Amino acid sequence: MIPPGSVVLDLMSSWRSHWPEGHPKERMVGLGLSAPEMQDNPDLDEYVVHDINNNPVLPFDDDTFDAVVITVSAQYLTRPIETFQQINRALKPGGIVIVTFSNRMFPTKAVRVWRASSDRERMDLVASYMDGAGNFERIRGGFVNTDESPPGDPIFSVVSNKAAGDPPPAES
Repeated sequence: MIPPGSVVLDLMSSWRSHWPEGHPKERMVGLGLSAPEMQDNPDLDEYVVHDINNNPVLPFDDDTFDAVVITVSAQYLTRPIETFQQINRALKPGGIVIVTFSNRMFPTKAVRVWRASSDRERMDLVASYMDGAGNFERIRGGFVNTDESPPGDPIFSVVSNKAAGDPPPAES
């Protein structure tokens, strides 16, 4: 899914990125709330402390990343459309965004719509964030557990790509 040698943004990063062992990358940048946690993350080459719920504008240039990953954190987004617009801006044309999540969460931190949704509805919700942000194509999702995964611990994924062409003009 993510080509070897990619520059990757781990959005809402923490103490682990869950990057596949042995999968080559050129560089991984973490953006999250806790410097000490990201310092302990062995997958990160650099990190930025930034609260996207307070300010969804990502502190990166346009077309910077080949991939953006959000791992088990989408349930905490309070400004998801703005966040996904920023993800799209920071992705290179054709770049991929991968959002993975489980049925686990901190209920006091997860947004209400997430807490009230089924697993399938959560996949649809993340897909609607991408669709609502615009300029994403081939939005798809599903159950991604391997045969070795522990029973009762489902992992879901919603994936999309930034459109390869110019974005549509902004509405006036």
